[in-house]
Amino acid sequence: MTGILLLGAAGQVGREITALAAARGVELAGLDHTALDICDPVAVARALEGHRPEVVINAAAFTGVDKAESEPATAARVNAFAPGLIAERCARYRIPMVHISTDYVFSGAKPTAYVEGDPVEPLGVYGRTKAAGEAAVRAAWDQHVILRTSWVFGAHGHNFLKTVLRLAGERERLTIVADQKGSPTATRDLAEALLKVAEAAARGDARFGTYHFAGRGTTTWHGFASEIVRRAARHTGRTPQVAAITTADYPTPARRPMNSELASHLFERTFGYAAAPWQERVAEVVDQLLADAGTASARPTAMEAT
Repeated sequence: MTGILLLGAAGQVGREITALAAARGVELAGLDHTALDICDPVAVARALEGHRPEVVINAAAFTGVDKAESEPATAARVNAFAPGLIAERCARYRIPMVHISTDYVFSGAKPTAYVEGDPVEPLGVYGRTKAAGEAAVRAAWDQHVILRTSWVFGAHGHNFLKTVLRLAGERERLTIVADQKGSPTATRDLAEALLKVAEAAARGDARFGTYHFAGRGTTTWHGFASEIVRRAARHTGRTPQVAAITTADYPTPARRPMNSELASHLFERTFGYAAAPWQERVAEVVDQLLADAGTASARPTAMEAT
């Protein structure tokens, strides 16, 4: 019998959860896309039967926001169909489920931080498929926690922080959008939050429903990038210019919310955990990526997405 069954174990959040669980002595089995097709009803049922977990965490998703515009069927299958399927199978075996969602279910038109009860109004395919996934989970199984988060970054996988580090090592000038705001969320904090929920669910005292969890504090993509570059300069000595541009200056296939700020007060009151200020986590991740490898070797290796 397994304590936690983690789906999407190879992603940036999945890898962080796996490492944290190991450090804490939490029993966890992780499956990535090579071990489990989350869109296959038979495979999902076999995974649950084989592991018999106390709780399932679904960290698997199609996260390519722009790519979703050109591959809507694939995005819908992974982000909408699969979560509903997993929830149905969890209901069959009476296993609580934790599912990760996103700020992109909102339009970004609200001037203040989004709370859990605000209406969803996604702007693009990615947001629409994630919203549909939330609805499918709710319809299939009442013993669920949906955790919306935003602007995720960490030492693993592909993310904004690692991209900025790479570009800061290659260029003298970076142009970054400055009119979209949000709350950067470290995978370390998100993993802590997910384990808090999973452990409560396994004990039988989780308060099920939808919650927001994001890093403490709000900034723009430009402010986020500026902090990354400032911290990296301690290791590299490089200080490329970080120039502010508008969303209109940087057109993308998918529209982005102008305001992605999520209010996390309900989660903190319910589960007793709050994220650290995002600047602190940026410092930790940058230091990890650069200092551990050494300044000279970090630029060609540690900055690359894994």
